[in-house]
Amino acid sequence: MSDRLFLPHPPFLQPTRRRFLAGAAAMAAWATFGPKARADGGTNGKAHALAMHGEPKYGPDFKHFDYVNPDAPKGGQLRMSVPNSTTFESFNPFIVRGAPAAGSDGIYESLTVASNDEAFTQYGLLAQYIETPDDRSWVEFTLNPAARWWDGTAITPADVIFTLETLRAKGKPFYRFYYRSVAKVEQTGDLGVRFTFVPGDNRELPLIIGQMSVLCKAYWETRDFEKPSLDLPMGSGAYRITAFEPGRFVVTTRVQDYWGRDLPVNVGTGNWDSVRYIYYKDETVALEGLKAGDFDIRQERSAKIWATGYDARPVRDGRIVREQIPNEIPTGMQCFPFNIRRPIFQDRRVRQALGYAFDFEWSNKALFFGQYTRNASYFSNTELASSGLPQGEELAILEKYRGKVPDEVFTSVYEPPKTKGDGDIRDNLLKARALLQASGWVIRNERLVKQETGEPFQFEFLLFDPMFERIVLPFLRNLRRLGIVTTLRTVGVAEYQNRTDNFDFDMISGGFGQSLSPGNEQADYWGSASADQPGGQNIIGIKDPVIDELVDLLIASPDRESLIQRTRALDRVLLWGFYVIPNWHLRSWRVAYWNKFSRPAIAPKYDLGLDTWWIDPAKAAALAGEQAS
Repeated sequence: MSDRLFLPHPPFLQPTRRRFLAGAAAMAAWATFGPKARADGGTNGKAHALAMHGEPKYGPDFKHFDYVNPDAPKGGQLRMSVPNSTTFESFNPFIVRGAPAAGSDGIYESLTVASNDEAFTQYGLLAQYIETPDDRSWVEFTLNPAARWWDGTAITPADVIFTLETLRAKGKPFYRFYYRSVAKVEQTGDLGVRFTFVPGDNRELPLIIGQMSVLCKAYWETRDFEKPSLDLPMGSGAYRITAFEPGRFVVTTRVQDYWGRDLPVNVGTGNWDSVRYIYYKDETVALEGLKAGDFDIRQERSAKIWATGYDARPVRDGRIVREQIPNEIPTGMQCFPFNIRRPIFQDRRVRQALGYAFDFEWSNKALFFGQYTRNASYFSNTELASSGLPQGEELAILEKYRGKVPDEVFTSVYEPPKTKGDGDIRDNLLKARALLQASGWVIRNERLVKQETGEPFQFEFLLFDPMFERIVLPFLRNLRRLGIVTTLRTVGVAEYQNRTDNFDFDMISGGFGQSLSPGNEQADYWGSASADQPGGQNIIGIKDPVIDELVDLLIASPDRESLIQRTRALDRVLLWGFYVIPNWHLRSWRVAYWNKFSRPAIAPKYDLGLDTWWIDPAKAAALAGEQAS
């Protein structure tokens, strides 16, 4: 059961492009000649970094990020589990077809990489320098001359251009949407590549382009990019896949002559000689695997398991450490999204009514051991979340849409329905019934039907994780008390992915992850243009001109304060649209690990930072001695 924003594997299994980064000569050149970024976020010529707003925290002469240990020892193997996954079919994570293998995204590197203690700042990785004008109508990256593919050949502007063209033509629909604002890409000089954007006010585009993973043109131009394959691709990252068996494991091993091992953005990271990803079809079996020492670390997604599942000897005697590590990560919106392409969910009052049937307080008490906080914003745990009634700049933004958005946007403070937590939600169900009747649904023969046609109100709740069933079933029972016919269907990950990619569902359990600097991804989440794109992230199917305008306004934010106010306005309109039934959030990582690791004294604010941990020789020796005895 995933208690956080659901992912096929825990979040720290998701590859981070920051983790393995850059040669001593390149670092020296960067430190010596890299010009400083201007405080207004523009650049005076070429710069080492680019911030969304303001100035990068780390100057051109920085040696490493604050949240790493530059002297961390290298060595050993990190063993990790991939729960609730039956197998993998491809080492290409950029296409729709074929489940990608864990660790496969780490093969590739991006032009730039984000720090994990700033809202949104990108530092050079494959790119040594970044140049963009004050209006950010284009961005030019100068590649690091030391950057190499594993076969020793140089990474060139042709590779970057090939990547953009390939991802837009053959990659997941997300890439076509995300890079749609690139009007032209061209090589400039031996190492430069310039992206020119379509006219508009979109300050985020240079940073988005910098995040693009770069593909090897020489490898891919002779292969079918859209066909899933277990051929080992050419990469440039610090780790390459060296062994695998579908359905069982993947092993990635450090590249001994990795070109970028000494760049400041890479110092203190990638401290393992190898990483072994072990596949588990069943969550219970995976937990027992941790206790047995089959793998080293587990991020716990289940409140129940965290509270009751670790009563084992290795935990009691301290060989396995259970720890909640606080973070400042935006918690986003975990929720039950409606597919409003379905006629039964197109009335806002119906969606509001169904929200009254979810008893969070009882779930938190009976199922989650009181560990969670209810979501009341799409941007929870940040200054971006709306609260109270709109005022100031936020109110001025919303006034333009008065009459086009729900009146409650101006008159009421949004709060999800509440209960006493004792399981008795009769009052809430009466409110739900009144809303349903007002929208034309009535009870006949103990079933909710459309008054005019007699059509029954029925739908399917789709899951891929069986452990989530115990959360959804009480909700469905409450819906049945309203006369709604519901079914719960749990399918494999591959079928689930296919159905959600093609919007073949009524309701799911999912989530919309957020950052401290929301931008273009909001158009993919809520924009009309993405609602009919298979594989896109507008799961709900929202097509609202007001929301489109609010997203465009947010993307065009000229400074941090404007971004805050515009995000709050969007948040408020989304909340009062009742597009989802809000779930919950947690503001810490729940991690259990064998006591052989150490980590830096300063933790990254916005990431678990597992790639900055290391195997502590003294702890590992002591643990080995305890196990032997």
